Amino acid sequence: MTTIVAKPLSAAAFAPFGDVLEIAGDPDKIINQGLCGRYHDRAALDFGADGRAGISLFNAQPRALPYTLELLERHPEGSQAFVPMHQNPWLVITAEAGEAPEAPPGTVHAFLAAPGQAINFHKGTWHGVLTPLHGPGLFAVIDRIGDSANLEEHWLAEPLLVTGP
Repeated sequence: MTTIVAKPLSAAAFAPFGDVLEIAGDPDKIINQGLCGRYHDRAALDFGADGRAGISLFNAQPRALPYTLELLERHPEGSQAFVPMHQNPWLVITAEAGEAPEAPPGTVHAFLAAPGQAINFHKGTWHGVLTPLHGPGLFAVIDRIGDSANLEEHWLAEPLLVTGP
C-alpha cells in the first residue's frame, strides 16, 4: 500500500484545490464598536447558475492516523466549504485533476488542518470525505443546493495509507 504523509495546511500549498479560511495578518476592518476584527471575503464560493448557497451541519465520526483512504469525491456543480465547530486538528485530503475532465483523479495530497482553520474546495476538486481526528466531528458546511446531481465518487483501485508528519 502506498503511503502519503500529511503536511500542515497552508494557503500556498492548498491554493490549487481551494481556499484556506483562517485569521492571518491584520483584519480587513474593525467593526462592532471597535471590538471585532473582520477578515473579509476569504473564500471563492461558486454555486453554479442553477444552485444556491446552503448551510448544513455535519456530525462525522472521528478517524485516526494512519488513515486508509479508499474513496475520493467531487462536486462538479459547486464549491464546498468545511468550517469546524470545534478547536481540534482535522485531516484534509485532496487530489489533482485527472488528465481530462472525465479522467480519474491524479496525485493525492493530505493536509493537517490546525485548530481554527477551515477550507473551501473549489468546484470540481477531488477530495476525501470529511475526516475529523477527534470528537466532536461537528462542522458547518456551506455548499450548493440545487436539483441537478452534484456528487461524483471514485473508489481507488488500491487504497492509500495517510500518516501524520
